Amino acid sequence: MNSKERVITAAKRGKGDRVPLDIWYTIEVRDMLMKHFSTKTESELWKRLHLDKIVHISPDYIGPQPREFKDGTSEVPPWRYRVKKVNYGPGVYEETVWRPLQDAARVEDLEKYEWPTADWYDFSTVEKKCDQWPEFAILGGYFSPFAVHNDLRGLEQSCIDLVAEPEMTEFMLDKIREFHWDYLCRLIEAGKGKIDITEVTDDFGSQRDLFMSAETYRKWFKPYQRKFVNLAHESGMLVMHHDDGAIRKIIPDLIEVGIDILNPIQHACPGMEMEGLKRDFGKNLCFHGGVDNQQVLPRGSVEDVRLEVLDCMRTLGADGGYILAPCHNIQPVTPIENIVTLYETAWNEGWY
Repeated sequence: MNSKERVITAAKRGKGDRVPLDIWYTIEVRDMLMKHFSTKTESELWKRLHLDKIVHISPDYIGPQPREFKDGTSEVPPWRYRVKKVNYGPGVYEETVWRPLQDAARVEDLEKYEWPTADWYDFSTVEKKCDQWPEFAILGGYFSPFAVHNDLRGLEQSCIDLVAEPEMTEFMLDKIREFHWDYLCRLIEAGKGKIDITEVTDDFGSQRDLFMSAETYRKWFKPYQRKFVNLAHESGMLVMHHDDGAIRKIIPDLIEVGIDILNPIQHACPGMEMEGLKRDFGKNLCFHGGVDNQQVLPRGSVEDVRLEVLDCMRTLGADGGYILAPCHNIQPVTPIENIVTLYETAWNEGWY
């Protein structure tokens, strides 16, 4: 099997020749690995790590150019919140410092905002980008209304909005949906059947529980998810849902709306134990991720990493339906030998 066949088989809850391998990492980790293996391109690095990489593609942004400010902040298109680069030593991260609708107090304030449009993207390059990766599964499109609400208002205020400002919430979510719907429709048309997976996603989970009640999720977000999943399935695409943290309470809802792949399986969180997830939801979901990168990868020994990988494959990978990856971006504090052990162990021991 090639990488695309292996990933698609697992995404459909099947069992291929081996557990497919994917990776998420920061730019610093990518550069560290390329230096370690003396690879000149990222695709060479994927080959060295035996990856079946899911390749992300997107149209080219041609909208209003993001502005740079004297205080060192810059806009992030298309929603135009402002970030500032903060150096934490091992890595540099963009921290959000200003949000364009953080002071909005009524619907009239929201109406004054220049809402993004899919016209800000050039979709003519999409098919060519897909054709560059014929042996890999292609992922395109990203619908995440709660995350965008946070980008525009801030996490605390967006949670307050869900309860105290229903009119503003409805207006904002409908605007967010409108943009993403047009974007995804154009992406589907431009991809001409060559995009395999799209993301209908969000971050509803914290380290211990949901950010909101399950009832609030079902009221505001589940109906939107169902519509986008239906559109993707009607277009022949599979759907991945990324959701950090302890989200077990809404996993049955995600299955109900038609999610195919659940990521990142942060199994150290309450209710996210791998055995229980595989037992209760393995017939309906492919699991993507699983390898702990909060403790085991950055702080564990090589043997700890080896045992973690074997445990993930034994539980989440039993009878297929699993794509092995870290449970979020590998961070630059992670020893190179632990990353290498992760993928060498999976390559050597992950054959069915």
